[in-house]
Amino acid sequence: MNKVATKEDVGKFWDAASCGEAAYAVGLDDLSRLRAQAKARYSLEPYIFDFARFPDASGKAVLEIGVGMGADHEQWALNKPSRLCGIDLTERAIEFTLKRFELAGLHSELQVGDAENLPFPDRSFDIAYSWGVLHHSPDTQRGFNEVSRVLKPGGIARIMIYQKYSITGLLLWARYGAKQNLSLAETYSQYLESPGTKAYSVQEAGELCKKAGLSGVKIKIQLCSGDLLEGAAGQRHQGRLLSLAKAIWPRRLIKMFGRRLGLFMTIEARRG
Repeated sequence: MNKVATKEDVGKFWDAASCGEAAYAVGLDDLSRLRAQAKARYSLEPYIFDFARFPDASGKAVLEIGVGMGADHEQWALNKPSRLCGIDLTERAIEFTLKRFELAGLHSELQVGDAENLPFPDRSFDIAYSWGVLHHSPDTQRGFNEVSRVLKPGGIARIMIYQKYSITGLLLWARYGAKQNLSLAETYSQYLESPGTKAYSVQEAGELCKKAGLSGVKIKIQLCSGDLLEGAAGQRHQGRLLSLAKAIWPRRLIKMFGRRLGLFMTIEARRG
């Protein structure tokens, strides 16, 4: 039986190492190395720029939910928002981002916070952004509800969550789930990042937005480095089989014909 993960379980996992830290950022202690981490990240995920549209921050109030190591948060800050706030479930991530901002001479209102209970009044922000975070929260719907609550009328939510029917999910199921008679959902929960990680169909993502009072929903599926077996993705699952798969993986064909099987699902919506 699949154990229900608690917020404490999730926090403990990410407090051991922020997202991307183990693969790209061990021992980072100066701005040039922090920028190198961001460069490595964006070389694998260049589509973040097209989705986030950081220049939209100019003169706007912006909230990022789940700042991680602060690379995206720095991009928001460089585009001169009128107000910039960031939260993360872990002290580790906030410390990383504070260090990045201190070294770069940037400012943000940063604090440890809970996506299901955002510490801000209603109608506080023009833009709410979250990249790969809300699917880790035990109550993802409540996270979407909170995004809607803190947005001003007409405010924009830009959120990435995991897509259920992905190459990454199928690979994990083939390696772990099939042997243990696990469902795809149970496989994600137990073997993709923090305990309790979830993934959603496009229809389910639309329902998350609808129930939160978000409208004008635009959803796009994006292949990620995990689907393409590129970079340091999959480091939790090292072994000869993974090394062989990386060597023979048909990346060109997947890019041509497998885009609908990407792990990343980007969602843009507005508060009505």
